[in-house]
Amino acid sequence: MAVVKMKKITVIGLNSSRTAFIHELMHLGVVEINSQEGAVNDEDWMPDIFRTSNSADVLRLEADIARVSTALDAINRYDTGKKPMFHTRREVGHKEFVDHMNRMKTETEMNVDMAMSASKEISEGQNEINRLKGMIEGLRPWIELDIPLNGLTTACTETTLGCIAFKMDVNELTNTLLEKVPTTVINTLNIDKQQRYLSVIHLKEEKDIVFEILQQYGFMPITLIDHAGTPLKAMWDYGEKILELETLVTSKERVLADLAADKGNIEYLYDSLHMRRDRAKVVGDMLSTESVFYFDGWMPASSQDAIEELLNHFECYYDIAEPCEEDDVPVVLVNDAFSTPFEAITNMYSLPGKSDIDPTKIMAPFYFIFFGMMLGDAAYGLILAAICWTVLKKFKLEGTIYKMMKMFFYCGISTFIWGVIFGGWFGNLFTVIADTFFGKEFVIKPLWFDPLSDPMLLLIFSLILGGIHLLVGMGIQGYVYIRDGKLLDALFDIGLWYVLLIGLVLFGVGGMVTPGLATAGKVMSIVGAVGIFLTGGRGNKGILGKLSGGFGSLYGITGYLSDVLSYSRLLALGLATGVVAQVINTLGSLAGDGIVGVIVLFIAFAFGSVFNIAINALGAFVHSSRLQYVEFFGKFYTGGGRAFEPFERKTKYIKIDKEDEFYGR
Repeated sequence: MAVVKMKKITVIGLNSSRTAFIHELMHLGVVEINSQEGAVNDEDWMPDIFRTSNSADVLRLEADIARVSTALDAINRYDTGKKPMFHTRREVGHKEFVDHMNRMKTETEMNVDMAMSASKEISEGQNEINRLKGMIEGLRPWIELDIPLNGLTTACTETTLGCIAFKMDVNELTNTLLEKVPTTVINTLNIDKQQRYLSVIHLKEEKDIVFEILQQYGFMPITLIDHAGTPLKAMWDYGEKILELETLVTSKERVLADLAADKGNIEYLYDSLHMRRDRAKVVGDMLSTESVFYFDGWMPASSQDAIEELLNHFECYYDIAEPCEEDDVPVVLVNDAFSTPFEAITNMYSLPGKSDIDPTKIMAPFYFIFFGMMLGDAAYGLILAAICWTVLKKFKLEGTIYKMMKMFFYCGISTFIWGVIFGGWFGNLFTVIADTFFGKEFVIKPLWFDPLSDPMLLLIFSLILGGIHLLVGMGIQGYVYIRDGKLLDALFDIGLWYVLLIGLVLFGVGGMVTPGLATAGKVMSIVGAVGIFLTGGRGNKGILGKLSGGFGSLYGITGYLSDVLSYSRLLALGLATGVVAQVINTLGSLAGDGIVGVIVLFIAFAFGSVFNIAINALGAFVHSSRLQYVEFFGKFYTGGGRAFEPFERKTKYIKIDKEDEFYGR
């Protein structure tokens, strides 16, 4: 249980060795470099000190990274190879990485250009295909028109195309139009559920009269002069063009599919550009003169020897100091093998603040216990542990995903243990099978008790665990008070509450053991309550302020009661898993003992078990986390720490081995 001790480092080096130094500093990967924005604006700094302006290099490299990333995305869309379930980085040596880039860089950049060009042509082709298809659909209602669309106007006549609502009486429109303009010809070309599509041929000089009549019937003119030939001919031409474009798109998709064989080289290029961009950014964070560069930052105290060796090799001036009270010190957690995976839960909440201790090691066993109790089926636990173990063995996971998978492996073991204790093996599956198909009675007896038969015992046990959990959280806060020299706070704000809460428990149930415990509990309760009342408002001014503060502190006992009751969720979720499993098994047995019954039971068992594991494992994860965040952390933990972000190789696809490289060798 520890937060890594950090030290502040200040470095001044020669510009002549800056490039090589930055490479090695990135390789070492243990120094976080601060931005020098505040320092460069400080009037105390000499006028000839400046920040290196390399924003153009950074922007250029970011543009290159974006191009390569776009090329990879395009290739991935048409890569027919098997995709891994989890993304992992390939491990290579530094020399192998450098040699590969020197050998393949030019060819890889050409392939990136080819992928970008193919992707662009595919996008443009698909857009044009969609546009042409839209035009074909727009022409489809006019397919019966036998007049070229670019020839709707003659020397004397004009053909107007348009629509009226389906509900309009086209015969009435025709009669009205012919009555007032006998020379007009009107045809219905198509009808759908909403509209009627009309063509109206009229003399040019009668256009205004014709349009006045048409508008009375809601006629909406449509212009199709952008097309050549009749609608049928235009649709045919567009269809031919679509076929040509689809052939082009298919050929370019084949190009991208073929480039999948070179995807690994493009991933090398992506990571190489990413590291170059990061080095360029760091140079921009440094202060420089004509001869030297300067930066400050943070490093783990455990890395001091390696850092000093590097700095001495490059003949840098440096100072390594303890952090000051006002410094924003970054946080790194370090724990034992069992607790480390549970750092993922701590990180999801917040890293420890300045006055906090790392709660992970104390939280881990409680989380382990709570998750197992909530899922609570031995077979489900074996399945969960087996899946996580297989993934951990098959994939070289890193970071948070590795921690989460390892944590769920441990939680699967916990679930198995509690399942044995509670007697849950796929619910009561084996009992149902024995009764349905063999007419026998078979029960796997629990090591302790069956929660479905004795839920009150599980509730009592859950509340006891919750009380212990809360007392441990309070104890950590007491330790923090003592560590910070606040002995009275530890005594009054933690010690008296211990006396009161433990006293209430003894007073309530101690009599079942011996009457003396109940009497002792009564005395402890009175002493604790009086002590809290008298000391709870010690920071307030005046008698009334102190009394009201004491009363408010004592009223906090209602909060402890609600906190303890929160642990009843251990009962609720534990019962839910068993009840759902038994319902699934019962439904599966309804078809009887024949071959149909076997099939129905198997189907119900398979789908039901997957659902039950998924939904209740999710519930166990969420509610176990909630008990830590609200009830446990709420007693002592502030959070708000900032994660340590060292200057290191942040690669996405390639993991470069550190062991074969040092100072350019």
